[in-house]
Amino acid sequence: MISLAGRDILHSWSRFVLTGVGLGLLIGVTLTMAGVYRGMVDDARALLNNSGADVWVVQQDTQGPYAESSSIHDDVYRSLRALPGVSRAASVTYLTMQVRRGDTEVRAMVVGFEPGQPGEPGYLVAGRQITRSHYEAVADVKTGFRLGDSLRIRRHDYRVVGLTRRMVSSGGDPMVFIPLKDAQEAQFLKDNDAILGERARTAANPALNRPGVPGLLEALQASQTANRSVNAVLVQVAPGGEPERVAREIRRWKHLQAYTRPQMEEILVSKLIATSARQIGMFLVILAIVSAAIVAFIIYTMTLGKIREIAVLKLIGTRNRTIAGMILQQALGLGLIGFMVGKTAATVWAPFFPKYVLLEPGDAARGLLVVMLICALASTLAIRVALRVDPATAMGA
Repeated sequence: MISLAGRDILHSWSRFVLTGVGLGLLIGVTLTMAGVYRGMVDDARALLNNSGADVWVVQQDTQGPYAESSSIHDDVYRSLRALPGVSRAASVTYLTMQVRRGDTEVRAMVVGFEPGQPGEPGYLVAGRQITRSHYEAVADVKTGFRLGDSLRIRRHDYRVVGLTRRMVSSGGDPMVFIPLKDAQEAQFLKDNDAILGERARTAANPALNRPGVPGLLEALQASQTANRSVNAVLVQVAPGGEPERVAREIRRWKHLQAYTRPQMEEILVSKLIATSARQIGMFLVILAIVSAAIVAFIIYTMTLGKIREIAVLKLIGTRNRTIAGMILQQALGLGLIGFMVGKTAATVWAPFFPKYVLLEPGDAARGLLVVMLICALASTLAIRVALRVDPATAMGA
């Protein structure tokens, strides 16, 4: 039996290979888009894992601290520690901003935490943890900072004493950890000009600047330069405790919102990155349609180029099923080459993407199945043309 697919590929192997490479690059983009979504989900889960919390306590009627703004008093953790089932509780702040190092800037999430408490980076790849109460920082290696670097956050300089890895926000921004008091000042404290303006307005207010009440104005102005707010309290449940029960007690008695790990993951994955997920899904559908169109056009063109050969096969009694199988083999071969090129390309360029790209074996297997299905469906147009060829065409009729 003559293998029409094999002979045609050998006859025009350069065009077939180049087409496979072009299709492969398109498939590589498709796999990368799927990897970007997987990476976003993994970033969200890494953020929750790195916090070390079982329950997140935030401002009432908010979904903070990652999805919405949240502000609570920094002494709330004391009352939470007294609740049954609570092992540890600590305040944290989160602020996404541009961190400066010399003339360069890095987009990062600045985390304020208390050393030895939930929120502290779980491990380091170099250096040490923060031991001083001010002006030391631990940075993720993705920031590009090195040990000993001096970075500027708002008005103060911090020295990098430790490096960690895979500490990122839900948006993929690397984290920079600094002491809680410094983070509170960086996030909530006003700049000098605003403070001076606020002091002048306070002094001009007769109700706040009473001649018969000495010290009142000074006390009010001092309160304007201090801030006692944090974004959340991270709670760790004692061994054998139930996070849902602790969260329910906090919501009932403390007039605060509390989320367990599954609830916070639902907020991050199903709400925070939902729009991005739908956008990536639309891109995947468009890329699948374009891939099918390319395969259909190439196989159709190749089939038109061998009409006479197909007529000869029909003339000598070759069954339609055999001819259709040959064209299907050619389409599947093109898809297989394209997938191999695409998988290789996606693996090579994924580490260079700004966002984390997670290529899972399961996605690759499903991608191969989809590519083969698309190629099989795309070959139907060429098969219909081949089956309509008149055997008389072989004799020039």
